[in-house]
Amino acid sequence: MIYSLRGEVIHLEQELAVIECGGVGYACKTTMSTLSQIGSVGQDAVLFTYLNVRQDAVELFGFATKAELGCFEMLLSVSGVGPKAALSILSDNSPEGFALAVASDDVKTLTRSRGIGMKTAQRIVLELKDKVAKADLDIADEYTAISDSPTGNVNEAISALAVLGYSKSEAARAISKLPADTSVEEMIKIGLKNLAAN
Repeated sequence: MIYSLRGEVIHLEQELAVIECGGVGYACKTTMSTLSQIGSVGQDAVLFTYLNVRQDAVELFGFATKAELGCFEMLLSVSGVGPKAALSILSDNSPEGFALAVASDDVKTLTRSRGIGMKTAQRIVLELKDKVAKADLDIADEYTAISDSPTGNVNEAISALAVLGYSKSEAARAISKLPADTSVEEMIKIGLKNLAAN
């Protein structure tokens, strides 16, 4: 399994970045978000990768952040969602925005992505929310133990971070020092920074 690539960007095009490592150019299918973050041809870049092996093809996908890779892997776990659909969603949504859409049942945001219909968006929300619901800690109880002030924003932010693969306990601790009236998106953004720092 290829975990990541570090090297010079030698070619860019829509949804594709080629990174040269040790004289070999690795073609990574990717999102518009990652393309905007890795710079231009000639610069060094790091991509976190996912190797997709099928009977008829072997494809490498690369992402600028672990959070985006995590969202991609979660999307692939949903029945009927393939790499192309996952890239489409993540090209239109940041990891924070995607997690928030799932946590708040916002199927309309997902259907704005090319190739994502209402049924597929509903399936994504249903299957990923189920994963969050199966976590063993209660959101409000965990946050209360830490800050004594659970709110709707806190619940949504913790659910969104859980969608990204963190435990509810980790998520609650990551946002426990934020004011309860902080916006959900800001909580998610700061929570991800705090989680990445640990």
